[in-house]
Amino acid sequence: MRTRARQLILAVLFLASFGATPSRADLPPLISREILFGNPERTSPQISPDGKHLAWLAPDSKNVLQVWVKPVEVKEGKIVTHDKKRGIRMFSWARASNTILYLQDSDGDENFHVYGVDLASGSVRDYTPFEGIRAAITATDYKFPDEILVSMNLRDRRRFDVYRLTLSTGALVLDTAAADDVVAFTADSRLQIRAARAVTPAGGTIIRLRDNAQSPWRDWLKGGAEETIGVIDFTDDGKSIQLLSSLGNDTARALQIDIATGKQTVIASLPEADAIRFVIHPKTNAVQAVGFMPDRIRWTVVDPSVKGDFEALAKVHGGDLSVVSRDLADDTWLIAFTSDRGSIRYYSWRRPEKKAEFLFSAQPKLDGLQLAEMKPVKIKSRDGLDLRGYLSLPVGVPAKNLPMVLFVHGGPWFRDMWGFNPSAQWFANRGYAVLQVNYRGSTGYGKKFLSASYRQWGKKMHDDLIDSVDWAIKQGIADSKRVAIYGGSYGGYAALAGVTFTPEKFACAVDIVGPSNLKTAVSTFPLYWKRPVWDVRMGNVDDPKDAELIRNASPLFRADKIVRPLLIGQGANDPRVNKAESEQIVSAIEKHGGKVTYVLYTDEGHVFARPENRIDFNARAEAFLAKYLGGRFEPMEGERYPGSTAVVRVIGEQRASAR
Repeated sequence: MRTRARQLILAVLFLASFGATPSRADLPPLISREILFGNPERTSPQISPDGKHLAWLAPDSKNVLQVWVKPVEVKEGKIVTHDKKRGIRMFSWARASNTILYLQDSDGDENFHVYGVDLASGSVRDYTPFEGIRAAITATDYKFPDEILVSMNLRDRRRFDVYRLTLSTGALVLDTAAADDVVAFTADSRLQIRAARAVTPAGGTIIRLRDNAQSPWRDWLKGGAEETIGVIDFTDDGKSIQLLSSLGNDTARALQIDIATGKQTVIASLPEADAIRFVIHPKTNAVQAVGFMPDRIRWTVVDPSVKGDFEALAKVHGGDLSVVSRDLADDTWLIAFTSDRGSIRYYSWRRPEKKAEFLFSAQPKLDGLQLAEMKPVKIKSRDGLDLRGYLSLPVGVPAKNLPMVLFVHGGPWFRDMWGFNPSAQWFANRGYAVLQVNYRGSTGYGKKFLSASYRQWGKKMHDDLIDSVDWAIKQGIADSKRVAIYGGSYGGYAALAGVTFTPEKFACAVDIVGPSNLKTAVSTFPLYWKRPVWDVRMGNVDDPKDAELIRNASPLFRADKIVRPLLIGQGANDPRVNKAESEQIVSAIEKHGGKVTYVLYTDEGHVFARPENRIDFNARAEAFLAKYLGGRFEPMEGERYPGSTAVVRVIGEQRASAR
């Protein structure tokens, strides 16, 4: 009997150590954080323009993401980049198929430089070697294989001029200077800058055109702050523009407009959602298909020549399809299929043979695991708006009275999407219902939905989140006493708002790089971020008339209201949300005798790019949620995950141990 009793005691202690209870025995086994948040095994394949080589991202022997390249017909590839620490995430082929281009910043400062790798010699060159600048690739064209256009704020940190770069020599020449109000340029098929997108003081948009590089600019199209307007591309002859526009419509449509006559043709439109993705021919620049996402992706194929391809590809896999790369001959497409319950799977599609060949899965260790379904949901706000979102429920247990994580997306002018979300799967695997809601201001649902968020930070935008929680409680899904709010960037702000504006609503909160004082947050933005759109959509932090609005929407000034446990994560080099935003609310909480755990990563920015830091923070967050919601957690050995740069400060209480 003693042995049996001891076994029972040990069993209970074992379950308790994982934050679980015996009633959770039907949950599937824990999925390790390394599988969910570590580097992918392989991802982001790109076919060379000549169709002869394949490039992709994969970790090296030190677990740093690098670009790998191989001939199409060969099995194994080789590393062609040599990043030391942060890893490469954005790359592309140059049009000559002999150079890989990639972007990289320094420890998350987002001052990206454009690098090139010569595949013949293996040499790596920084094409924009200027301190403190931010660069990006503006345009390439197959007719100019040794030239690209890059944007760079070298002349003035507030705006981005376009430079013509010769890849073989590294020569960089100013091509087009940006006027004070210009935020983006578009080149035509002759690699000439022909269109500029400018912003008005009232937050509106102006599209300017010129006939050639020597011609003067002229205002061509205007729209107010509520409109979505952007140039997709010029047609091959340069006589028409393919445009994303909500002018004359609630949702943004794909249009083609004749520049000389103004004749407008609707390429594709959907009443319930904006156009958000485009499949464009690699030579003619013609829009061939348009994607909309009211819930899952819906493709409207507008070019008959690719209709058969889309129909055949729909039978290859049940996930949402994306065309991620094409060769110039347009014989080979690389396809990504996104699923809610599995890793992204990449295929090669040979158009002449109508044959799909599986390339690889980004995270094959997910295969065969019990993952949660992501279900689209529609929730009615208190003032009658339709809030679309996604609900993920833990596998193996009834969807009744569960602890829940309200997982709030950043932006706020962004959105949650259907597909594999490692955080949603992580929460569900630990026993939580997961609710992701596209609150007002989320993009993709038309200008009425977007403009309903103007000047509503901490007000109706927050009400949408509360209404969503109340919906889940009313449905019987969520336990009203065990709901956490969790998010990054604006989602981090929402978490701070949750425990200050509605201090009793949530059992706990996790804020990652969230602004606490809207005035100081905007004042420390990078110079190129300070645009009228913030004044219109959020409120003008420099206008005395908006001072009360801004202060009332800032969680910092209600830090004394925080009565729930709070965990804050921050990157020391974050250029968008300065670390002072986290540190000032931590200090305010301490001043008022509150409790908070603050984790700073010394080599990160707005996103925790290094897997060591991602896993470290998530281990802490997992233990934190388990302590206050009662879910499971996977212990972490030691004070920090190996290789992490975490610096931890605990105010008012001992942190929930991740060990």
